[in-house]
Amino acid sequence: MNIENQVLGLIKLSDYIRAYLAKSTEEFNEDDSEFELLLKKSEIENPWFTIDNQKIAFQQWANLLTEQNIRNWIKDYSVSQISKRVGLILAGNIPLVGWHDVISVVLSNHIPVIKLSSKDKYVIPFLLKKWKEFSGDQVEYEFVDKLENFDAVIATGSNNTARYLEYYFKNHLNIIRKNRTSVAVLKGNETEEELKLLADDIFQYFGLGCRNVTRIFIPEDFLIDRLFESFIGYKDIINHHKYANNYDYNRAVYLLNQDKFWDNNFVMLKEDDKLFSPLSVINFSRYSSVDDVKKFITENEENIQCIVAKDELGFDSIHFGEAQNPGLDTYADNVDTMKFLEIV
Repeated sequence: MNIENQVLGLIKLSDYIRAYLAKSTEEFNEDDSEFELLLKKSEIENPWFTIDNQKIAFQQWANLLTEQNIRNWIKDYSVSQISKRVGLILAGNIPLVGWHDVISVVLSNHIPVIKLSSKDKYVIPFLLKKWKEFSGDQVEYEFVDKLENFDAVIATGSNNTARYLEYYFKNHLNIIRKNRTSVAVLKGNETEEELKLLADDIFQYFGLGCRNVTRIFIPEDFLIDRLFESFIGYKDIINHHKYANNYDYNRAVYLLNQDKFWDNNFVMLKEDDKLFSPLSVINFSRYSSVDDVKKFITENEENIQCIVAKDELGFDSIHFGEAQNPGLDTYADNVDTMKFLEIV
């Protein structure tokens, strides 16, 4: 396969997505109408994949897959001279969550053998079809119901599923990903704009991604009301029936248990040391010393995907509002997928 044609095809795909997003339905051609129909089918079968959230994911990828970004990303990696079959078991918690693995395998000159998530089974096949078309048939891939005849595997699942996958694929080169989540550390001097951007890190995609913040560290004198004020832009999230069901259930549990929590009618804040929080709940804790926060993060490092914080706090962190905007060289579980694919 010709890597240069694949790169050019991927750039054209990005341009196509960008153009599609800019059109009104009256301007759609046949391909655009097919694409729009797949988005609607995805939302019908998986209500978490709203049309708006899917289009947010497409816009992020269109912005990311520029020629400069792609070439800067792949220039430091060697391309395999022999194409191998790399099994991909894709997740479906947020739209296009498996797309990075797919393009990584293709641009490493391997063949992705893809087991789609039942929650996200329409859009990736369409994107691959268009990429193949734009690259002059220089993209090879295969969709399967069960992985067989492969040389390596990249799989994503829950912690329980990961134990099974690790055993099942123990004789193959593999990357097995587990549950992760993200945290935010506030200093107390954040602007209102920064806190509104933190709301994006929490609520985008309903909080279902590993890069969504589920735990916040705040100074001892920080006012909880400041968080609720910054969240108000997401108040309509409660109108989504699946989110509302989670909110109602968790609120009822806390009331029955007489747990202390703060509530603004669409999200709850709970003072809790747990890293993971239920959907519609954000755990928080107060700190007197940043060293205590660093100790917690170090102890839970394998379960944390990213840290949102000000640079001055001294964490290896990202800026507010950037949790769902990783670069091409940002890898799930901090395992370099492209390096792995060099040795397949």
